[in-house]
Amino acid sequence: MDVSRLRYNEHGLIPAIVQQHDTGDVLMMAWMTASTVRETIATGETVFWSRSRGQRWRKGATSGNIQKVVSVTADCDADAVLVRVDQRGSGACHTGAPSCFFQDVENDDV
Repeated sequence: MDVSRLRYNEHGLIPAIVQQHDTGDVLMMAWMTASTVRETIATGETVFWSRSRGQRWRKGATSGNIQKVVSVTADCDADAVLVRVDQRGSGACHTGAPSCFFQDVENDDV
């Protein structure tokens, strides 16, 4: 599927779920533009769009915790992508954790 056929939201963004290719661990979720999807595929390293900073960012540019891309796959509606990577360095999360998904959520109505 061509990058231009992906379905971006009204801000030109698509959610990207990043997964460790050999373990299946979900590492992080970030946003991509058509340009950063293309750059990710072309360079073989993940590049995302920072909504808070309003600019592109290459994962690991400052931390050294880069992600080598194994594959990029669209979901059935082409409105999200799964990026399978080989995570290099100490972890994917800006907190230093291996994954951004480490906080259990509980129902406060119980």
